[in-house]
Amino acid sequence: MRAVIYARYSSDSQREESIEGQIRECKEYAERNNFTVLGTYIDRALSAKTDNRPDFQRMITDSTKRLFDVVIVWKLDRFARNRYDSARYKAVLRKNGIRVVSARETISDGPEGILLESMLEGYAEYYSADLAEKVIRGLTENALKCKYNGGTVPFGYQIDSEQHYQINPLTAPVVQDIFLRYSEGSTMKELVDSLDKQGIRSVRGGKINLTILAHMLKNRRYIGEYRYRDVVQPDGIPQIITEELFDHVQERMHKNRKAPARFKAVVEQYLLTTKLFCGKCGASMVGESGTSHTGKSHQYYKCVIAKKKKGCTKKTVKKDWIENFVVQYTLKMLMDDALINRLTASLLQLQKQENTTLPLLKQQFSETERAIQNLLNAIQQGLLTPSTKQRLDELEEAKSNLEISILQEEMQKPSLSEKQIRFWICKFRETDVADLKQRQQLIDSFVNSIYLYDDKVILIFNYKDGTKTITFEDINGSDLDIAGAPYILRLV
Repeated sequence: MRAVIYARYSSDSQREESIEGQIRECKEYAERNNFTVLGTYIDRALSAKTDNRPDFQRMITDSTKRLFDVVIVWKLDRFARNRYDSARYKAVLRKNGIRVVSARETISDGPEGILLESMLEGYAEYYSADLAEKVIRGLTENALKCKYNGGTVPFGYQIDSEQHYQINPLTAPVVQDIFLRYSEGSTMKELVDSLDKQGIRSVRGGKINLTILAHMLKNRRYIGEYRYRDVVQPDGIPQIITEELFDHVQERMHKNRKAPARFKAVVEQYLLTTKLFCGKCGASMVGESGTSHTGKSHQYYKCVIAKKKKGCTKKTVKKDWIENFVVQYTLKMLMDDALINRLTASLLQLQKQENTTLPLLKQQFSETERAIQNLLNAIQQGLLTPSTKQRLDELEEAKSNLEISILQEEMQKPSLSEKQIRFWICKFRETDVADLKQRQQLIDSFVNSIYLYDDKVILIFNYKDGTKTITFEDINGSDLDIAGAPYILRLV
């Protein structure tokens, strides 16, 4: 089977060796499973909280060529720490016949394995959010002291050895000149051309364009205001521009600003993307919008084969209707205590089977302790030689390294108790159906796929025997009856 490796580390605090270690373990995993590694995709110093990673996106694009069958990652959090991105891109890979496997976390292919994977991704997301909170606390302490918190230093300033803002004697006069000339009637285009002729460049060495200039003219740091999140200090940094001049510039910019567009486009999020399929032909159903004969806008899902007019006659279905139905049915399912007990027991058992690294480390730790004790017994009996002492030092060092490895493994992949698993599942009972993010998390965690027919819906959930067939006759008049007809028939 053909495979590629995706490796990533998130910050400069991690070493280049961490990439090499990931690749080494991924290659060992590939060899054990008879995979042929065709190549690697590597993102250095890039967080998995975002999908804006060059090699990650290149891998997703290359997957459409179907040159490989498997993507190997060291751990699931290398792929993504955001559950929505993880579900979305894994769905794209699955569509191209490719699956994601973890070299250190053996997740089974069964439905409960999908649910356990969702839990692990949820904990990775929690870890990321918790780490971000700790970082913000440190940056807030800096902000209270008006210290530089990273990012691009504004044109006109420089940072001293104690991380405070100071006026740059070479560039600050340019800032004063820009504000003065704009307030006296110069256009932004004239100022940009003038700066270019003088050879004045931005702090990053590029030309100062209209966007950079507009940002400069609105930057309140020039009147001495320090701002970081909720921390605002009026006289926190040296002032370059007087408040009177700054206010005059803002008034002129406001007058020159083009009138905003009357209507802003609303980007609809289709929650069932990659999960909803046509019951007639099996093709994906994708989100679209259209206008009825009354001129009203509608959002709906449509079979891609029917959309291309290639033979399928599946009718469109209202977006709100099908999404609300899936959310409500999933919540109704989670109210069944017997199902919660079965899922908890199944996930607890699966977790014991999946966590192969930690038991191995603990076994090695116990064996090392026994070897140390045997040597100590030998020493007590007078069998002390230079080689005995050397071997004891080696075992003590190995024990210390194993202790660290066990702690790291427990931190990176905590073993969840029965109570924690039950709490995690039951927490979804409190889903706010009006909150888009919570609705998406509910669907991503429990719903595997939906097959929509003209008279029924088949829901397949991420647990054994989790296939449910519901006819529209069953829905009508029940507690799952959603207001409004499920189909839109007249679109122009």
